[in-house]
Amino acid sequence: MTITDYFGGLADNPYFGAGFGLFSVGLVTAMGRKGMQAGFILFRRHYMITLEVPCRDKSYQWLLQWITKRGARKTQHLSVETTFVQKDTGHVSTNYDFIPSVGTHIMWYNGHWIRVERTREQHTLDLHMGTPFETVTLTALGQNKEMFYKMLEEARQLALKETEGKVVMYTAMGSEWRPFGHPRKKRNINSVILDDGISDRIVADCKEFITNHKWYTDRGIPYRRGFLLHGPPGCGKSSFITALAGEIEYGICLLNLSERGLTDDRLNHLLNVAPQQTIILLEDIDAAFVSREDTQQQKAAYEGLNRVTFSGLLNCLDGVASTEARIVFMTTNYLNRLDPALIRPGRVDVKEYIGYCSQSQLELMFLRFYNGTEGAENAKKFAEKVMSFGKNVSPAQVQGYFMVHKMSDQQTVLENVADIWENK
Repeated sequence: MTITDYFGGLADNPYFGAGFGLFSVGLVTAMGRKGMQAGFILFRRHYMITLEVPCRDKSYQWLLQWITKRGARKTQHLSVETTFVQKDTGHVSTNYDFIPSVGTHIMWYNGHWIRVERTREQHTLDLHMGTPFETVTLTALGQNKEMFYKMLEEARQLALKETEGKVVMYTAMGSEWRPFGHPRKKRNINSVILDDGISDRIVADCKEFITNHKWYTDRGIPYRRGFLLHGPPGCGKSSFITALAGEIEYGICLLNLSERGLTDDRLNHLLNVAPQQTIILLEDIDAAFVSREDTQQQKAAYEGLNRVTFSGLLNCLDGVASTEARIVFMTTNYLNRLDPALIRPGRVDVKEYIGYCSQSQLELMFLRFYNGTEGAENAKKFAEKVMSFGKNVSPAQVQGYFMVHKMSDQQTVLENVADIWENK
């Protein structure tokens, strides 16, 4: 029997024919499936555009908030974010924002259907935020990236609108900055009453610095500015910085140098990634480091604390890796405890003493709390009476006294001036 006769016999076999037919159908089906998959991949690669936004990206929260306003109302699978807003009346209202939950959603934007897929890795934590790692993936037909640019810009503008007229406070969480609490309403710079000329000098200096980047660049001078406010406690250093941030429309990055786990590398990283248009605030800088001129007994009091090194801070403020376009404010109650290397020019460009109340300060503070036809005259009497005691008084003490007598008449305030020193 020849080979031709053998295969001819197989062709006549009904069992073989049925098996070959099934095999052929399976093969065609598999090839069709593979072809469809390959075709879809090619179609998605060339005719669809995808944007992935991880949770560590700054635009992640902006985008979720924007999706909430634009498309979350039309989806039935939601997550809730509860926030509390304090009104001018003093009451606190509760707001519920619905955000698309984990899963797939469809939304319409600018003439395009967009597939929104929010995924969460339950077993993977984002080391920056300490929360499960999340991503939002946007998919749309076409190749126009401008749509996503426009979408992200709208999300950014919406986020800015939420903080318009307010001061955003940031705190260091891991290796990044995160908003701390709710944005605060701007405080009028005139509500913090310092001695004559101090406020005007600092405000003018900051505004001049902000608007003269080219002047620094042309002369090869590092574009950064350092301020040191020193003086007794309760005299308005921190309050003034908060009001200043509102005046120049900046946020505030609160940095605690004594935080356990803060290292030189992390400090350098935080200063390099600080949000734009923010003041970096180092409060009570004297409590964070030992001066090289301190005695051994003073140095022993700091032993065992886990914090950055003094040389690390100096390099971050004025070293090779220090950042540009930065405003740093430091405060201290004890100027003599600071190492001279920390407050030399280049690291601290402006030093201002914020001290106890002068007579002009007392008059202005009185007028902010009490007015009327006799306000100016009584303000002068109040200031003279306080100064006649020959005791130093801080603005915090005076304000506390006024708060006790906020419903009293001016004569009562004048008669009980000695009570200012009762609660220091």
